[in-house]
This record gives sequence, structure tokens and C-alpha cells, in this order.
Amino acid sequence: MKQKIMAAVMTAVMLVATAACGSSPGSVESEEKAASSATGGSTGNTAVSAEMEVSTGLPGVDAAAWKYNTEDDVYYQTGICYCETPADENYETLAVFVPGAYLTGTENGDGTYTCEISSEGNAGAYTASDAPIVMPVNTPGYSAQSPLTDYTSVTEYTEKGMVYVHAGCRGRDAGAPAGVTDLKAAVRYLRYVDEELPGDAESIFTFGMSGGGAQSSLMGTTGDNYFYEDYLHQIGAVDGVSDAVLGSMCWCPITGLDSADAAYEWMMGSTRSGLSDEEQQISDRLAASFAEYINRAGLKDPEGHVLMLDQSSEGIYQAGSYYDYMKTVIEESLNHFLSDTEFPYDASSASSGGGMPGGGRIPDGMKESFSGDGQKPDGNGEPSPGNGTEERMKSAESEKTEEQSYEEMDDITRNETDSGLTLTGTYDTVQDYIDALNQNGKWVEYDSDAETATITDIASFVKAFKQASKNLGAFDQLDAGQGENTLFGYGDGNGAHFDARLAEILKDLGSSYASAYAEDLEKTDALGSLVEMRLHMYTPLYYLLESQEGYQSSTVAKYWRIRSGIAQGDCALSTEMNLALALEQYQGVESVDFETVWGEGHTQAERTGSATENFIDWVNECMGD
Repeated sequence: MKQKIMAAVMTAVMLVATAACGSSPGSVESEEKAASSATGGSTGNTAVSAEMEVSTGLPGVDAAAWKYNTEDDVYYQTGICYCETPADENYETLAVFVPGAYLTGTENGDGTYTCEISSEGNAGAYTASDAPIVMPVNTPGYSAQSPLTDYTSVTEYTEKGMVYVHAGCRGRDAGAPAGVTDLKAAVRYLRYVDEELPGDAESIFTFGMSGGGAQSSLMGTTGDNYFYEDYLHQIGAVDGVSDAVLGSMCWCPITGLDSADAAYEWMMGSTRSGLSDEEQQISDRLAASFAEYINRAGLKDPEGHVLMLDQSSEGIYQAGSYYDYMKTVIEESLNHFLSDTEFPYDASSASSGGGMPGGGRIPDGMKESFSGDGQKPDGNGEPSPGNGTEERMKSAESEKTEEQSYEEMDDITRNETDSGLTLTGTYDTVQDYIDALNQNGKWVEYDSDAETATITDIASFVKAFKQASKNLGAFDQLDAGQGENTLFGYGDGNGAHFDARLAEILKDLGSSYASAYAEDLEKTDALGSLVEMRLHMYTPLYYLLESQEGYQSSTVAKYWRIRSGIAQGDCALSTEMNLALALEQYQGVESVDFETVWGEGHTQAERTGSATENFIDWVNECMGD
């Protein structure tokens, strides 16, 4: 149901309908919040009250400013300001693309149209009042998403009756939580203008890959959370409306950064070589600390059993119910591949199942807005080079091609891995494929009668397909040179440390790195928040697990779809698996559709079919519930 905006507020807004982005003299100050400060206060339930008065000086949608693409039958507007006092006007605007059936337009004689919503119009399965709104989050490596300034064809969505909203947002150079703050402000604006814009602002679905998948997951887990209020107020976001979304699609979400370094060493640290004695101690202690994290987390399997990690006979934490559950997830991925695949199977030409990480191709409908490392565009729309990324920092138009992988664009530090298992050629039968998996030693068993494969242990799978491709301190690198270090920096493009668990290990070891970590953990940002709080703001499980202080402090999305490539070296499998488990046990979440795809790497992984079509079908299913 569309939100009803108070008549008095709408009247005030119309008086400033021609105000430029960032210049809103008619702005109404938001009411004083009763909740405590986001820099260290209560995390009680913060869902926006239906009785709160909408407060903003932003103009509504200009009904006389629509443009029309005849070939695609789409009305559109770009450059719509979604916050009153933007931190960066190069990014903080949105564009909207609407099926032609939803508007009735009259030409103005200057290439624009004056439109009114058509109550009779239908597109796909929807009308102008109930159409879902889809929002891409194309921010690999937590980069910026440049706003669209001209028409971009997104007919794969509009022909299905969906309203496509593209919101520019700041990137990691601005420091967390800038990106998600901007996206939240855009969602608030959509609710504010819900009566003026086709589409249902209560049915917003975000979708993204990699760092975009992470920020999509945050949009789904931090709805209406008070910790963002000061940051939203700083940029002049609409006050008094919700910033929650209905659904979140996440491909390979690089998230869970509070425990990601530990998880990486627990799962993939055994594949490292050439470490110094100190580095090996760091890796081992991080791996052990992941077991401590899991054993406090309270994650449960689908039957409600708490999952734990135990020490194995070798003294490492490679046993217990959590370990066993992950083993079944890996086996399920392999068995799905075997059931989906028609043999003879050509591993050389196939897009999945070959066993080596594939390139992260840009999702359809998300190819128009990548802003590289998050550097500000110059006057010609070219991202400014910085931090040694000149070769990658091309224009958004030339850089976004289907031939490039996310790894070529996100400026995340990765290393080549030249060991492990590579599968090429044609395998006539399932057993031939299983034999190929076992060519360096048997670790896969196949029961031909039950048509079921099992693995001996996770370490063998990791050695074959999921070797470490990032340096020690995979996300909080020892030299603060990783992309996530920049994300938790302070808006100057430089990296800063954020992993308190790693900091404690370095302190205990008397490492020369310890002082740099300790110093960074004591810094505050412009609003006075320690990095601990900013890390909480970017950690989905902080809001989902009963063991965490942020539990039940957000309006969590009802619908979730998570896909990952099981062979990616970018993060441990625990990242997306833990997210799915936490969502499944969270009250109010209605559906969690999780798959990790065999043989695929850091990519827009799908078992079968087109990722875009699968996403659209999933949105339609959610809307039909």
C-alpha cells in the first residue's frame, strides 16, 4: 500500500519544487531524537513509527520533467536529488526508469513530457500502484556507484513491469558507512514521493555482486536502524520515513568483516606457503579465534541445533557440528552440479563446474555506473586516478564491458594461485568427472546407485578448489593496503585498520604491526564514531544474531536470495553460509534462497539460466506471496 504523505508537508514541499540539489532554503529541521547517540548508545528497536511526521525540504518528482524513449516505451528522469545537503553532488542523485504504460504523457515541445500516473496501465503482471522497484548496487570492492546522467536501456526489467531506480552513491574512499547511508537516503526519498512515482515504495528490492552484494545485504539487515541516523541527517535525508527494503539479492557478498580475517585463515590458511614464523603464528591464531567466534555466535542449523567447532585430533578446529554442516553444503553444491549437468561434459567450454574460479562478470542491468575505486569524477566524467590505480581508472562508459571481470575493476589485492586442481577436456560420464577430481589423491566418493557424491574433508576441497588468493590479513591487511582498509579509513582515500581480533593477536605476539592497529582502533570519524561502531554498521550478523547487541534493532527484509561461487578465493564459504543461517533463524524473514555454485568463482554465480532472469523470476515469486 502506498504511503500517504501528509497534505501540509506536501504543500510545503511544492514551494521548493525547483530547488537545486544541495540548496534547500525551505528545509524543515528534523525533530529531536529520543534515542541515544549512534556513537555508543542503545540498540533498541528503531522501526519508524507510522505516526512520525515527514520532514524535508526536498522537492517532489517534477511531473513536467519526464523524458521518453520511444523504442523501449520507457519514461525516465535522471539527476533527481535524494538528499538536501549532499556530501558529494557528483554521486548523490538518482535516476528512475518507468514502463510507458504507467504514465500518460503530454509533450512540452522541448523534448520533455508532463505526465500523470495511469491507473489503467499494465505492464507484465503489475500496475503503476503495485509494481516492485528494483535498485542495483553495483559497487565491487565497495566502490562508488556513479549516477546515470542519460538514458540507459533496462528493458529486461521494465518489460516485466518493474520500476528501475538507479541511485548513485559514494564509495570506499569516503569511508564507511557512506555508501549504505546514500542508498538508505535514496530509499527514503522513494517513500517520500511514493504518491508521485509509479511503483510501490513498500516493495523495493536491492541487488548487487561482491561489495555490491555486501551493501545489498546491509540494506536488507539495517532497515530503520538508528546507528545510521546521524549520518543520514548529515546529508539531509528525508526524515520520518522508513529506509527498509522488502528483498535483498546478494551475489558473492563480501561481508562479515568483523570475523572475515579469522574465517579466511580457518578455511584457507592451510594453503599458504612461504610464511615467516611470525606470520604462521598469526595465521594459526586467527584460525583458532574463528572457532571462538563461531562457538559464541549461536548459529543454528535448519533443525534448530546450535552449531559448534571442536578441535580435531590434530589440535586444530576442524571438527564439530559447524564443520559437519559446512561439509554438507559443499557436498550439496557438488551434487547439484552433477544433477544439473548433462554428460558428456566439456569442462573447457562450460561456464561452470570446471573447478577454477571464473571471472566476476558484470550483472546485466548494472553495467553503466561503476566508478572504479570510488574516486570523484572530474568535470568530464572521468574518475580521478589515485592510490596507484591509474590503469584501472577509465571512464565509466568504457570500463563497464561484459568482457571484464570484477577482479579487473575493484582494485582489491589478490595473488595468483598456480596450484590446486584444473579440469579441462570432456568427461563422458559422472564417474569420469569424479575420477578427475581425485587425480591428485582421493577425496571424493561417488555412490552410483544413489547418484550421490560425498567428500572426505573440507581441507581437501580447499586444496583442490579454494586456495588463499589474498595476503595475510585478507581484509585488514597488515600494511593497511587492502580495499576494506580504505573502506574503514577516514574519507581521505587512505587505509586504516579495523580488526580488533587481529589487533589483539598482534599485541600478544609483540608484533611490530601492533601499534598501528592499536592507534587506528582509537580513531574517530567526523561524527565521533569509533571504527568498532562503523564495523557494526557494516556487519549484517550484528543485527541478526541473538548473541549480538544489535539483535532486533532493525527492520529486516522479508525476502533473501544469496548466490556465491564455491571456488572463489575472495572469502571463506562461511561468509555467505553464516548469513543464510542467521537469516533462516531470524523471526520475520519469510524466505531465504541460498546456493553456492560448484566450480564458479567470484562471479554472478547461478546453477542454471541467466542471473538477471533468475533475479526477476525471484522478485515475481516474492511479490506473489
